[in-house]
Amino acid sequence: MYAIGMFGAIGMPELIIILVIILIIFGAGKLPEIGASMGKAIRNFKGTATEGEEKETEKIEDEKKGDS
Repeated sequence: MYAIGMFGAIGMPELIIILVIILIIFGAGKLPEIGASMGKAIRNFKGTATEGEEKETEKIEDEKKGDS
């Protein structure tokens, strides 16, 4: 369960430290609101990406029909 990227391996202890720092900065009352907005943003991003792929597929199919 390690994410390897620019900062190396991030394990569970590091994630817990990050979450504690976020809790200290934003407070417990603000965390559900932040989580909800992050969820909406991710959902919107996935929807847009899927929509773009569908449009691209339709475009390719239309071009194939036009060539036939």
